Amino acid sequence: MNTPHQKKRKLLSILAATVAMLTPLSASAAEKKLTLMLDWFVNPNHGPIVIAKERGYFAKQGIEVEIQEPADPSTPAKLVAAGKVDLAVSYQPSLTIDVAAGLPLVRVSTLIATPLNTLMVLDNGKHDSLADLKGKKIGIAIAGNEEATIGTMLAQENVKFSEVETINIGWALSSSLASGKVDAIWGGLRNFETNQLELEGYKAKAFFPEEHGVPAYDELVFVANATQHDKQAIQAFNKALEQATTYIVNHPKDSWKEFVAYSPDTLNNELNQRAWNDTLTRFALRPSAVDLKRYDDYAEFMYQKGIIKSLPKAHTYVPEFK
Repeated sequence: MNTPHQKKRKLLSILAATVAMLTPLSASAAEKKLTLMLDWFVNPNHGPIVIAKERGYFAKQGIEVEIQEPADPSTPAKLVAAGKVDLAVSYQPSLTIDVAAGLPLVRVSTLIATPLNTLMVLDNGKHDSLADLKGKKIGIAIAGNEEATIGTMLAQENVKFSEVETINIGWALSSSLASGKVDAIWGGLRNFETNQLELEGYKAKAFFPEEHGVPAYDELVFVANATQHDKQAIQAFNKALEQATTYIVNHPKDSWKEFVAYSPDTLNNELNQRAWNDTLTRFALRPSAVDLKRYDDYAEFMYQKGIIKSLPKAHTYVPEFK
């Protein structure tokens, strides 16, 4: 017959064994860490990421996500390709260019499922159609594929790309348009620059590329290293992202308050609140879902326009992470 002391020791042994069995599982979950580099500083485009972190959706999926902002917005995808960070927010057009150039990248999910980029003018009666831009100045933020995209849009109104003047104005898009330095800007986002100009007393009009000959594409996507990624961690990431997006769509006002709580000093302002409202319908409700033909169609467009020299097929860089 066991003495009370022996019973106590036996009970402690059982408890210790139970803890020993459970601890590896808990530690394993806690060890799933992902570094995520954004494409720019935190803004409403990143709503699902912030909400997933703030509401604990990432933690519930057993992953810890470290959100980083880039010092140079041209580097996040390159750092993923180099194995320096696990995930990065990039753009479908940029991803296609990177893959065509040989970078080891894959798309793992979608953040913003529609184009945001626009060809924008002031709504003052001077540029009611793209045809009105003939002989005018168009400001661009970064030189690259503007001939293919702007050229395609202008061609819909029988205007040649050589019949407009493009000027590199850096990121001074809104101010350059408002001041009359340029007649139009390429690179202004429909959820940001339109609101920024309105807050400054200017009404803008946007021409959408997907309505003027440019194939539709996903504005923001998440990319991972093609050969060095944790599939299970990415699946958990996508599930948390989907939960966050669902919450945002169902509770836009509450989610806005939780979003700005992440960094009140920089996020809690009227421009971001307007942008938040205009971005709600553009978040990917099913981040892991993908239309391979859509990727192939856009890559074909880039190839035909000479933006890329080789034509990657979507199935080679858009695997399923369901």
